[in-house]
Amino acid sequence: MLLEPWTDADLGLERLFNTPEMTAHNGGPRPDEEIVARHHRYLALPADGEGQIFRVHLPGEPEPVGSIGYWTKEWRGEPVYEMGWMVLPGHQGRGIATAATVAAAEHARVAGKHRSAHAFPPVANTASNAICRKAGFKLVEECEFEYPKGNFLRCNDWRLFL
Repeated sequence: MLLEPWTDADLGLERLFNTPEMTAHNGGPRPDEEIVARHHRYLALPADGEGQIFRVHLPGEPEPVGSIGYWTKEWRGEPVYEMGWMVLPGHQGRGIATAATVAAAEHARVAGKHRSAHAFPPVANTASNAICRKAGFKLVEECEFEYPKGNFLRCNDWRLFL
């Protein structure tokens, strides 16, 4: 598995994630203008020093199979990194997201900006909660979490000290 920095060419990958299947736990597909705006935020993260999004590649696969990233967020009065990931359906269940999460967390640790990273998968998203556990995150609590803006979810707050 290889992580490569997000580029302008990755807008198509972001659109592949915007399906009912891929967004079932996060409020459903978003309008294209929101996808484009998010893509531009992803591109700006490294220059702003606020995080990094990566596309995930597998050896021998010509196209990326997912994405992983971290970005600065204020949580409970403290600046932290938030982490999130997506793996295309044909590649799920193979440990790719867990390996990518571990690698991206190491990148965040080396960046050295925040003490911890958090992930907020919905309580009902058993696969993403398992990724957190396998990647070494510790469950802090259930919480109400807004994602995307205006959509409130019952999530687990998982924390990884960097």
